[in-house]
Amino acid sequence: MTKTVPDFSYELSAQSRGFSRIAGVDEVGRGPLCGPVTAAAVILDPTKIPEGLNDSKQLTARKRAALMEQILDAAEISIAHATVDEIDDINIYHASHLAMVRAVAGLKVPPDYVLIDGNRVPKDLTIESEPVVKGDAKSVSIAAASIAAKLCRDEIMVDLAQQYPGYGWEKNAGYGTAQHLEALRVLGVTPHHRRSFKPIHNILYQE
Repeated sequence: MTKTVPDFSYELSAQSRGFSRIAGVDEVGRGPLCGPVTAAAVILDPTKIPEGLNDSKQLTARKRAALMEQILDAAEISIAHATVDEIDDINIYHASHLAMVRAVAGLKVPPDYVLIDGNRVPKDLTIESEPVVKGDAKSVSIAAASIAAKLCRDEIMVDLAQQYPGYGWEKNAGYGTAQHLEALRVLGVTPHHRRSFKPIHNILYQE
């Protein structure tokens, strides 16, 4: 089975229909037990697309960092978050869409077309949009957004790990690894844990 490599075809298709500012949008952090969900919106310069863009999960940390430098040099980027409280309040699905809408709104000049990673467009996104399933492996703009969102969220989790040592967030980014689950048992729940997520909910409401 050959792996697909993202290209510029979705963006070219939008351009052929008259759109000129095309943003790719992706989010990271739906699965972790703690921390925000983070989204990025990226508008690439078609003449300076970094080589090797791919779904951030397919890249090494070193490759992501190198590509991020090129993305910063060749693109407009906006990064936004939905907080743990918002995740608990409106659920992770809606919170991830909220972060995406905020990321698009944060671009200095609004895009006129948005490529969204996933199978649905956030309902509050008023700009013409297209969902792309597994978009970070198909569209270079979405791939760039996946890298930007992941790097930013990883940095946040490293910072939080220094404030709350023992949970391994600097390595696990808040996912429910064995170390993280054991630390929850021994050290307890922090203000950064998502209380609506089952492992956390079960600890808090054992009675």
